[in-house]
Amino acid sequence: MAQDIESTLIEKRVFPPSAEFARGAEVKSMDEYERLYARAAADLEGFWAEEARRLDWMQPFTEVLDESKAPFVRWFADGKLNISANCLDRHLAARADKPALVWIGEPGERRTLSYRELHTEVCKAANALTELGVGAGDRVAVYLPMIPELAISLLACARIGATHSVIFGGFSDTAIRDRVNDSSCKLIITADGGWRRGKIVPLKATVDAALEHGCPSVEKVLVVTRTRETVPMVEARDVRWETVVPLASAECPPVALEAEHPLFILYTSGTTGKPKGVVHSTGGYAVGAQYTTRLVFDLRDDDVYWCTADVGWVTGHSYVVYGPLMNGATTVMFEGAPDFPDKDRFWDIIEREKCTILYTAPTAIRAFMRWGDQFPERHDLSSLRLLGTVGEPINPEAWMWYRRVIGGDRCPIVDTWWQTETGAIMITPLPGATPTKPGSCTRPLPGIFADVVDKEGRSCGNNAGGYLVIRRPWPSMLRTVWGDAERYVKTYFSEIFVDGKALYFAGDGARRDEDGYFWVMGRIDDVLNVAGHRLGTMEIESALVGHVDVAEAAVVGRPDELKGQAVVAFVTLKSGRVASAAVKDALRAHVVKEIGALARPEEIRFTDALPKTRSGKIMRRLLKEIAAGGEVKGDVTTLEDVAVLNRLSAADEE
Repeated sequence: MAQDIESTLIEKRVFPPSAEFARGAEVKSMDEYERLYARAAADLEGFWAEEARRLDWMQPFTEVLDESKAPFVRWFADGKLNISANCLDRHLAARADKPALVWIGEPGERRTLSYRELHTEVCKAANALTELGVGAGDRVAVYLPMIPELAISLLACARIGATHSVIFGGFSDTAIRDRVNDSSCKLIITADGGWRRGKIVPLKATVDAALEHGCPSVEKVLVVTRTRETVPMVEARDVRWETVVPLASAECPPVALEAEHPLFILYTSGTTGKPKGVVHSTGGYAVGAQYTTRLVFDLRDDDVYWCTADVGWVTGHSYVVYGPLMNGATTVMFEGAPDFPDKDRFWDIIEREKCTILYTAPTAIRAFMRWGDQFPERHDLSSLRLLGTVGEPINPEAWMWYRRVIGGDRCPIVDTWWQTETGAIMITPLPGATPTKPGSCTRPLPGIFADVVDKEGRSCGNNAGGYLVIRRPWPSMLRTVWGDAERYVKTYFSEIFVDGKALYFAGDGARRDEDGYFWVMGRIDDVLNVAGHRLGTMEIESALVGHVDVAEAAVVGRPDELKGQAVVAFVTLKSGRVASAAVKDALRAHVVKEIGALARPEEIRFTDALPKTRSGKIMRRLLKEIAAGGEVKGDVTTLEDVAVLNRLSAADEE
């Protein structure tokens, strides 16, 4: 109770930007923010056209927004550009020798690539990919650790018009196979391995296992040497990076691509067992990533910017690679974990590299809090001038700790809300303008028209929970689900309608306070947010049911102080199978094998039955309440067997 009161008091605190920060900021006041927002509302196309013209276009656009086939919209459709050229070539005149990418390997290596050097490496990689048969429109899967070759690979694909599909390095061979086959990738870029907490992650072996299961579209595997472990190379299929990329020409003119050309596919979990291949365009995505990085992080030419996300997730795409480089920034990339070799690794990097901006996840912040203040106190963090959070709502206590201990009570915090599907930040403070409240992502960016509505699309009153929607299109929005246009419409544009027009809704609930500030309340659908990563309950259930011992499974999330949500599985075993700790361990291992370590259930509760309606639908609402340790509330009259609730409540973790 005392903690609840303390949280409420913290939420009511307001932190205006300091006068010193505001003076040097691009947006210096809420009055200026309101003028920008009003201008975008009055002339949406004119506002975004002005932002788009900050980029270099090979063929200028004359059309801005085409909604004639909504929700399949088109932005800048008659224009042509190349995002790789916007990240590299246009900076060569003024920033050729400026550090573009600073990389720190987990064992301690450090490598800096200037804009000139990164341009050279990208051109060589692009030419090597061309020699291996990759061209515009082909799909390339990228399964790499956080090493420079990861950024180089993305920019090289973009340079020649190949659509990249990054697969997080923690995913299993089954997950790789499913994603590669869904988008018919022609080539996979991987490494012999990567480092994680002093151990080698066997990336090449995982790719080999995926290909053994059947990936008929894959013609070549390009292998980066990272750990120098001996790995088998399949003749005529596998090619060493160092045998082709360094020898390739350093001249590679960027291909002029239509603005709607697919830049990348990124798979994200859904409420069915099959992940969705979210497609982002070249032009609209570039505009959104450039605009948000510049405004939200208030970038200055001398900033050393560190987003700690893995490029396997959309945050890494937008705010490790594309956004910072389009703005000519110095971006930091780190391979390892925050607690290896000790729990001060992040703070050591900030001190050594003189980082000025830190963008990280609430999950990490809660872990830092738990480890203790003594670890950041070992280091000089005075170079920091701005902090950011991403991936999930941040609880007020963690927000305050972040401000006080890491930011020294001087750094503004930008608490950002966005999704894989939005491509870029949607709701966030502007650090020189917006007074912040711990736990609130505050107000939408100019050009983004978010709202909290009821099921009929009516705006909700102050502090009334509802559906978080976006009412008007924005350039960086997803264009479709790869190979499944029907799923795109059903998933994002079939829930909330106003005057016959569907609003974008992707599953988050929110409330809005008396100041118009948004407070994101979490997922409404059956997608879990575990440590800032979205996992579909159906995908985990499918993995569990695929085990020889399991008859049926239902997966829900429960609140978790560290991860945001933890995975809880309710499992019914087949007849004759006996529940035990060993079976739990086997099921956890099976889920890791099928999906990856992020999906490992925190709890497994064995039960002889699941709560179902008379029509056979599992009532996950009840399971969520049980998993959270609360009392089952609401109507249970549709249950086929009410007694199952008592048995489930007693089925605690052994």
